[in-house]
Amino acid sequence: MVIKVFVATSSGSIAIRKKQQEVVGFLEANKIDFKELDIAGDEDNRKWMRENVPGEKKPQNGIPLPPQIFNEEQYCGDFDSFFSAKEENIIYSFLGLAPPPGSKVTKSPEESSSLPNGDVAGESEGTAEEAEKAEESGETEAQKEEEGASHISESQEKNTEEVMEEGAKGEAEEEDAGEEEAGEEEDS
Repeated sequence: MVIKVFVATSSGSIAIRKKQQEVVGFLEANKIDFKELDIAGDEDNRKWMRENVPGEKKPQNGIPLPPQIFNEEQYCGDFDSFFSAKEENIIYSFLGLAPPPGSKVTKSPEESSSLPNGDVAGESEGTAEEAEKAEESGETEAQKEEEGASHISESQEKNTEEVMEEGAKGEAEEEDAGEEEAGEEEDS
């Protein structure tokens, strides 16, 4: 499968040139095989691109602007959809390619089972199971936090008591020492 990127090499629009450069640069940097097809110098390429961009993807004037991206005959999208796929890290599914071995992306959003609310099935099950376990044991997050807080306050109380006891011992020793000194002075 070869990715086809339709570009206009002699475009007068800076915006179009920048978009084309971004698409081509990204594909090159990620070592994705592609073929750059010029619509400015080849009427057949221009005609093929215009005919194969789906009607709902064409602008109001009916003439799609480059860059337009295809996987062989399959339409992938224009620059905006490419950019969105890149931002969402689903570029391989956007291009209709299998992710390279060792990549973090293993499934496209279409392939993973998602729930109507947008959650991924595996993720929401884990939190639901945790909630059930907490309900069964009768513990809530607030109770866990209270237990943690009471544990902290108990240890703080113990520390405070120890400090007070040590302080009282210290004071008592000082008094004893003071009394001994006073007794020695009286004897002299």
